[in-house]
Amino acid sequence: MTDTAPQDQLGTVEGLDGIFVIRGGGITRGWNGIQYRAGLSAKNTNAKQLSMNVATIPPGGVAAAHIHVGFEVMLYILAGRVRHEYGPALEKSVENRAGDFIFIEPGVPHEVFNMSDTEPVVAVVARSDASEWEHIIPFTRPTAPPTP
Repeated sequence: MTDTAPQDQLGTVEGLDGIFVIRGGGITRGWNGIQYRAGLSAKNTNAKQLSMNVATIPPGGVAAAHIHVGFEVMLYILAGRVRHEYGPALEKSVENRAGDFIFIEPGVPHEVFNMSDTEPVVAVVARSDASEWEHIIPFTRPTAPPTP
């Protein structure tokens, strides 16, 4: 899974003497069913271990199953309701709504569902990886073994 957006859509960054700022900015990039506002990462700052964006999952949207390889993710849900299906066979689930914080350990397979057909999910997403999406791999939901 890779970032398919042109580099010029990363947002205008002001950077002076170790402080970098993006002022406002609309949704500029898409990845895996999620739209992202311009955020901060190694792509537009001197970040070495951290990236942060505001993500929107459109009504009825799904971020396909994937795994974060070697980095942690924290989210804060600003608006909407979301369900994470997770675990070795995506057999577990947790639901969250605006005001909830979520922490995802490295290596946990998960798929993310917007639970509304009319409202988007909006979340602040922080990653302990300055490259944003380069260390995310797709995960295929295992099929159930045939019943004898």
